[in-house]
Amino acid sequence: MAQRPLTLMAVHAHPDDEATGTGGVLARYAAEGVTTVLVTCTDGRCGDGPGGVKPGEPGHDPAAVAAMRLVELEASCAALKVTHLEVLGYPDSGMMGWPTNDAAGSFWTTPVPEAAQRLAALIDRYQPDVVVTYDENGFYGHPDHIQAHRITMAAVELTGSPAKVYWTTVPRSGMEEFGKTLRELGVEFPEPDPDAPPAGPPMGLPDEEISTWVDTRAYGPQKFDALAAHASQGENIFFLRMGKEKFTELMGVETFVRVRDTTGAPLPEDDLFAGLR
Repeated sequence: MAQRPLTLMAVHAHPDDEATGTGGVLARYAAEGVTTVLVTCTDGRCGDGPGGVKPGEPGHDPAAVAAMRLVELEASCAALKVTHLEVLGYPDSGMMGWPTNDAAGSFWTTPVPEAAQRLAALIDRYQPDVVVTYDENGFYGHPDHIQAHRITMAAVELTGSPAKVYWTTVPRSGMEEFGKTLRELGVEFPEPDPDAPPAGPPMGLPDEEISTWVDTRAYGPQKFDALAAHASQGENIFFLRMGKEKFTELMGVETFVRVRDTTGAPLPEDDLFAGLR
């Protein structure tokens, strides 16, 4: 009997999240013959509408935005050669503190066991060897990212899956250079108030706390094209302003923290499938 291909499952909150932190690994492993499964939890209805119109402004139609973003998500998956796309379809909850957080049926208000059961069914179906999602703070505190983390960890436990589990992160060593590049491109960030309490844990990790560094530079153009497929959100996708060459230079290594392992593969590692092949 032919051996089953290795399988990677990435669980993300919104259309476009798949490209930013995991576009490189999705493209690289697909090219290596790995089955790739993307689970997108929400419909992205709190994103920009045509012409950059924001949620709550005249002309913003959440259902139309969701429909448009699904088309863009499918185009992104085509660019990354994703094998299977699964859309859970929960209404986007918006940024932390928005009224949409508490809207009936939003992902943020959905009981974790309920959503985890749906994801568990997908884990049972696809039998992933590696599962990737966000850390407990959803990387930067977005409610839907936090919820994606919660349901993923619950679903892995529910199924008893032996999969290696990873959380996305970025090395703090590279964040200064990254910020400098964005400022050169005209992206300005407000200066933090030194007297204000921190909004949440700092983004990223010290290099020594990152377990897994995956070189995806050969797939930088695919990752760029996947992000570019989300054209309706282009105003917020700062990375696109870099152009493919600079983008690949700065975004060509994707980093993770391994939080669950059954292989005993030594750390640090340069392959999510270390110990499995």
